Amino acid sequence: MPELISTGNVIVDIVLTVDHLPEPGGDIIATSSTITAGGGLNTLVAARRAGLRTVFAGQYGTGPMGDVVRAALAASGARVIQSGVDDADSGYCVAFVDASTERTFITTVGAEGHLTREDLDRVPVADDDLVHISGYSLAHPSNAAALTAWLPTLPTTTAVLFDPSPLIGDLDPATVDKTLRRTDILSTNAREATIMTGSPTPAHAAATLLPTLRPDGLVVVRDGAAGCWLAGPSTDPVLVPGYPVNAIDTNGAGDAHAGVLAAGLLSGLTPPQAARRANAAAAIAVTKPGPATAPTAAEVDDFLRDRP
Repeated sequence: MPELISTGNVIVDIVLTVDHLPEPGGDIIATSSTITAGGGLNTLVAARRAGLRTVFAGQYGTGPMGDVVRAALAASGARVIQSGVDDADSGYCVAFVDASTERTFITTVGAEGHLTREDLDRVPVADDDLVHISGYSLAHPSNAAALTAWLPTLPTTTAVLFDPSPLIGDLDPATVDKTLRRTDILSTNAREATIMTGSPTPAHAAATLLPTLRPDGLVVVRDGAAGCWLAGPSTDPVLVPGYPVNAIDTNGAGDAHAGVLAAGLLSGLTPPQAARRANAAAAIAVTKPGPATAPTAAEVDDFLRDRP
């Protein structure tokens, strides 16, 4: 069976729910808080719950944050390749979720930012696997150098899914270009796609990004409750409609979308079919608090049963 191999950063999320962000120098009291593993874990959990076997190829640390990461990886069911970094703890992210359900992040880097080419060379990759690359990883010099050197060595039939992340505007353009040249599936949101292209609409951005990928690539631009735009080699960009819901926390919605999209494509669904399930998964995820809230395959089936 094909596997999703994630090279992303699994870190700890300290999630604070607030009515609004304070003004500079101000202070407010959060209405709730949680400490949980997040980051790259979210995509692993989403793909696993969708029925896909998963592998975690990233690094992680030793210490209180590393303990949270290790426990979450064990609970996720993913096969963990690396043994961890002995002299560094895992990093963490403070995530603020305001009344509009928008989320704002501040992240500190730990052991996950020290992935090496030697680490990646011990990752077994099969012809029909899918490798997941996150822009968060490319923000760290060690990870970026290791990943861009490793990607061209993958089997030619191994698919690569690249999620550029909210950091796309700060990433080295040469690193992004190298990654895109080995990318088969680009999964991004409308804001990130606009930063990458300057395009006025998600549809135009999807069409603009398509030639930057490998031949027969697929661009997916998520557009919130509207759904997602698909651009492939044989059609103009098309909107796969989304499912408006009463959202309470959008943290991790994009990761849920990417994980379920990957599972659908690897199971043989067409891009529109896989995108429909991914849209449903994201809609379900935002109705639950927390980052790793992707639904199971059965929950997606139930959600879609009475929806056209």
